[in-house]
Amino acid sequence: MSGAVAVGVFDGVHLGHRALFARALERAEGEPTVAVSFEPHPDVVLAREFRPFAPLTPLPEKQSRITRLGIDLRVLAFTRELAALEPEVFVQRHLVDPFEPRWLVVGEDFALGRARAGNVARLRELGKHHGFQVDALPLHVADGAPVTSSRIRALLTEGRVAEAARLLGRPYGFTALVVGGDRLGRTLGFPTANLRLHDEQQIPAHGIYAVWARLAGEPAWHMGAMSVGVRPTFGGGLRTLEVHLLDWSGDVYGRDLEVAFADWLRPERAFGGAEALVEAMHADVAETRLRLARTGPPEEPSAATAPKPSAK
Repeated sequence: MSGAVAVGVFDGVHLGHRALFARALERAEGEPTVAVSFEPHPDVVLAREFRPFAPLTPLPEKQSRITRLGIDLRVLAFTRELAALEPEVFVQRHLVDPFEPRWLVVGEDFALGRARAGNVARLRELGKHHGFQVDALPLHVADGAPVTSSRIRALLTEGRVAEAARLLGRPYGFTALVVGGDRLGRTLGFPTANLRLHDEQQIPAHGIYAVWARLAGEPAWHMGAMSVGVRPTFGGGLRTLEVHLLDWSGDVYGRDLEVAFADWLRPERAFGGAEALVEAMHADVAETRLRLARTGPPEEPSAATAPKPSAK
């Protein structure tokens, strides 16, 4: 039996999600708390035509972040068949039978099942039959508007990583493998770690960023200047992810590097040659030091720092 079950996609594990999790932990009163999520993202499965989609938090990251809050994440394979279930069947099969919750915690705009018929009012009716109560939270508001995954995604497509961080409650980032490159940065005096993502994930707009980075398994964050783009000064091509670690001299090849975007510096642009590019890189590094000195390294969100849900 579970004290509370929270249901949602939870892509990004942003401030709104964390407020919902805080309420679920409160309702559970020390009993187990479960988060039920879906993979792949319902928008991918239900889209009428193909469109590129990359999550904010791939499943391994989502699992890690939610588990660290003291919540057990359970993932349902999202299919058109699952979406077509009547609310009564979904609730019985995927919530009541496995978890026997006392509380179901959702956002006020949540709905499940065929034609989204399982809205909050319907869930409360089903709760009377199955012995659970429903707590529906208003959307969490930050910077004057509701916090949603789509809003964060839109900010990232414009490179507005500092604004996205305010909605996430942490800097946006990813973990990637450091792979070999053409060593062009080294010849310019700015050696870079070339990164390859482990999982499909949204990447901010092309440009130059101030970032924090740390090697997997190590606690210390290092300042970094990051390039996302096609290196137009040298002819362009495929998108690359490159980080120049400030004041770093060790070997990082073959290791995982965690990157946290702190701020946008400038757009990517083509320079007249290597000399002009090097001058710009010196300016980027100097600005990176200033920006990161103001922000400080990231701190891991915890249940204790979750935003307070609105009272009901």
